[in-house]
Amino acid sequence: MKTESGIFDRTEKLIGQSGLEILKNSRVILFGVGGVGSFVAEALIRSGVGFLTIVDKDTIEASNLNRQIMANVKTIGKKKVDAMARRLIAINPLSLVHPMHQCYTPENSHDFHLQDYDYVIDAVDMVTAKIDLIIKSQQNKVPIISCMGTGNKIDASCFKIADIYETAVCPLAKVIRKELRARGVESLKVLYSTEEPMIRETPPGSIAFVPSVAGLLIAGEVVRDLLKTGTIEKI
Repeated sequence: MKTESGIFDRTEKLIGQSGLEILKNSRVILFGVGGVGSFVAEALIRSGVGFLTIVDKDTIEASNLNRQIMANVKTIGKKKVDAMARRLIAINPLSLVHPMHQCYTPENSHDFHLQDYDYVIDAVDMVTAKIDLIIKSQQNKVPIISCMGTGNKIDASCFKIADIYETAVCPLAKVIRKELRARGVESLKVLYSTEEPMIRETPPGSIAFVPSVAGLLIAGEVVRDLLKTGTIEKI
């Protein structure tokens, strides 16, 4: 019989058995399983989150190998969510990982049942999807953290977690601030970088250690928030 014996021994030293139970009973949904999101997903599972839905419509390409944790020569052509789910279950077979090979849009937002989750993580690129996801999460009173731009940057030490209205420098954060202000959104927790973009190209340039650090910082913030609230699984 599979057990969790030994997997979280070191984690328990930090957060105790009660903390492990909180994380085991927490339900998190992650939108975007790319350079940032793939590291978020793995850190959450390695921390003991018991139920994780991962949402992404893309397949793995050779250009993903420089920064996405589930990307290797054997997974090229596979659905990102499926490759990621297999990796996560291999880490903790008792975790419940639900892959959704979809793209979040305002039109299909009802497919994701945000109200059933304890935390929403936005690691998508499309502005329209980000805005709608933020608004729908707040309407459902579910905590959300949104990732701003990590491309075209090389200094991972410049990342900060702050309210969207405290951000500066980041071009994506500027757009999101404007859109949220127009919609009356008063606050939003985000991860952003204070580094000026090295280049301004589309698609953006990237390097292994920048989006990965962003993903780990987001995962850490989510875990700490879940432990603070002590949320128990929603039925």
